[in-house]
Amino acid sequence: MMTHPLSKPLELPCGVVLSNRLAKAAMSEGLADDNNLSTPRLERLYRRWAGSGAGLLLSGNMQVDCLHLERPSNVVIDGRGKTELARLAKAGKSPGVQFWAQISHTGRQVDSHINGAPLSPSAVEIDVIRGAGFSFATPKPMTEVEIWHAIGQFAFGAKQVQEAGFDGVSLHAAHGYLISQFLSPLSNQRSDQWGGSLENRSRFLLEVIAAVRKEVGPKFPIGIKLNASDFQKGGFTNAECVELVKILNEVDLDLLELSGGSLEQPKVVGVAVKDEGEDAPRASTVAREAYFIAFAGAVRKVARMPVMVTGGFRTVAGMVEAFEGGELDVVGLGRPLIADPECPRRLLAGEIARLPSPEDSLHLFHILGWYNIQLVRLGDGLDPDLSLPGEVAVAKFAQIESRNMAELLQSHVYQELRRKYDNEVDNQPLATA
Repeated sequence: MMTHPLSKPLELPCGVVLSNRLAKAAMSEGLADDNNLSTPRLERLYRRWAGSGAGLLLSGNMQVDCLHLERPSNVVIDGRGKTELARLAKAGKSPGVQFWAQISHTGRQVDSHINGAPLSPSAVEIDVIRGAGFSFATPKPMTEVEIWHAIGQFAFGAKQVQEAGFDGVSLHAAHGYLISQFLSPLSNQRSDQWGGSLENRSRFLLEVIAAVRKEVGPKFPIGIKLNASDFQKGGFTNAECVELVKILNEVDLDLLELSGGSLEQPKVVGVAVKDEGEDAPRASTVAREAYFIAFAGAVRKVARMPVMVTGGFRTVAGMVEAFEGGELDVVGLGRPLIADPECPRRLLAGEIARLPSPEDSLHLFHILGWYNIQLVRLGDGLDPDLSLPGEVAVAKFAQIESRNMAELLQSHVYQELRRKYDNEVDNQPLATA
């Protein structure tokens, strides 16, 4: 019997071996408790995915700062909840499976109810449609002290997940979060050593990688998620991504995951809301199954580390074409693992040639809520409900998120941290940026 091309193992620079070329991509689960600690729901979810057949599991956003959350029910790694974190790491264990924690800092991309003065490289507001459920405050430009503190938070978080038993760590440097904010000329308008040239704008990322490596040692895998392009006029471009990867070639990095877009330009969900700048796609690019693959190909040509591409893969033929064409080393799969938690195993066994894509029959504005409700079901030990109407899912999701926000804002841990943070903001002069 012929071995499936995507079943081929991959040895990473640190010596760790991925058992195959399929990875469960990071997706925000929203299943932490009101103190931002891991829960039995998360354990059930990852125990299910541990048997999915994917060689690599990436967790959803684990934040390094409790006051910079992507949503109220993120897991936070700040020294609390060590027992809960260890249980989660154990739940994702299975022979032949690597379970990595994705760690992140949202910077300015945090709801204003959670943080009315979020940190960012510069005081540049997020450019999103007002009145569409988004509420973001003007960010506070980071001082030198705050920049180094955030770097330390990433290093501390990486050490925490290593001690908890995770097999590796992935640094979220895409989708408009803090590291991505430093990389983008639109959100980083500083004139000091942290802004201006690509060399300066990439300094924060490089310092984070160096600090994390110092904490976890040479044999612990470190990956990053990076935008192949921001797809914004004046933003971080594919050409800059290629140049940055040349710099990253000299850094101790084990896996480069490529995605694209941000909340301002949500290409990660296949949506363009405004001018995509010089990286606007040709018709031939749009026609391809995985939107980012054409941009990833340019990066793969210069990258010395393995490259993973996430976003839009649905057919075995499309994945194999990209793999055998040398455009990637690992295929990242997200939503299909919610609709069918065992689809990687079934794909590698030759049982299916196409992954599920329920979003094809959903209204664009129902997709996020629909998938989040399916995650709740999986966390409760249930199977996904593929017949769930989109409008019903959205209503349930809104209710859950509203309750989670209220519980977070009322929690003792959050209120104590907020008082401390607000006092520091009131008494600390803003940096020039």
